[in-house]
Amino acid sequence: MNSNTIPLSSPHMGESEQKYITETLASNWVTSLGPNLALFEDRLEAYLGSGAVAALNSGTSAIHLGLILLGVQAGDEVLCQTMTFSASANPILYQGATPVFIDSEPDTWNLCPVALEDAIQDRIAKGVTPKAIIAVHLYGVPYQVDAIREVADRYGIPILEDAAEALGSSYKGQRCGTFGDIGIFSFNGNKIITTSSGGALVLRTAALKKKAIFYATQSKDDAPHYQHSTIGYNYRMSNICAAIGLGQLEVLDERLRLRSAMHDFYVELFKSIPGVTVYTVPHADYASNYWLTTLLIRPELTGGITRETVRQALNDAAIDCRPLWKPMHLQPLFENQPYYGGTVSATLFDIGLCMPSGSALTDADRSRIKEVLMGVF
Repeated sequence: MNSNTIPLSSPHMGESEQKYITETLASNWVTSLGPNLALFEDRLEAYLGSGAVAALNSGTSAIHLGLILLGVQAGDEVLCQTMTFSASANPILYQGATPVFIDSEPDTWNLCPVALEDAIQDRIAKGVTPKAIIAVHLYGVPYQVDAIREVADRYGIPILEDAAEALGSSYKGQRCGTFGDIGIFSFNGNKIITTSSGGALVLRTAALKKKAIFYATQSKDDAPHYQHSTIGYNYRMSNICAAIGLGQLEVLDERLRLRSAMHDFYVELFKSIPGVTVYTVPHADYASNYWLTTLLIRPELTGGITRETVRQALNDAAIDCRPLWKPMHLQPLFENQPYYGGTVSATLFDIGLCMPSGSALTDADRSRIKEVLMGVF
């Protein structure tokens, strides 16, 4: 990517990150121990309004530890939303378990409760009760929280809530990340806020948080020497990354406002263009951070203009964009795994496009984007 490229979603620093980093370097707390970790966790817990937060080195680590804490082992089955990034599903394989993929529903593009229940009933009929459900808030839009919880509770299956893309989103006034039996966030460089790399587990009790941190710091037993009775992982966030996170939390509300403004920009741009739909929450119960604003482009209504027509025009103008997540059940790695549902996610992938949505985009960037899109349409 050259310096003239408009990025899809780039890191956006505030004014405090450097101060926190400088203080951290001066104190020599640059490992996976230190006061920033506890402070970052405390402030994130306060923002969420519930749950105990354990800061980790990635969202993927959080999903992996979440599965471990839910008791997922080799030979188990885990139900997983098919339309998501591969990091939602890869940790299932880390545990030697089998992913069972579930189609989306068309309103939120997330886990379909009907297909989910069909899958559960069929897996039970085949002699296996799934061990967990991974539900994702895609592009910051909450999944159908009540409907998914009702199905999960009916069969006694816990939910691992993948809120990697949904910090700041909410459903009926409650923050995403707090609905699952376990929740996770990502603080990768392309997210709403970043710790350069990083993630977090949201747990229901302080005791479970303590257990998660034990696993994340190589499962060291309480002994004067290094003693290990349980397999452990090097998954703890570093104190210096937490310093970046402290600065980022100070500007979180402003970053959310700017992402929403980018979504409004695209809504206004396409309001009179037939065949182009800007992905928006279905009704007032849902509040999205609009991490990425996405489009559906239907060539039968646009005079033959396709998703690829638009993508190529933007890329030729050094404007980053990309198709929606390719469903996991269509990926070479997972194509032989069980799948339940229809063609909702596959159709979304065929006609969907992620647009530049970062909070650091300028008026000049928006003018360039508008010029290219109006030239296409």
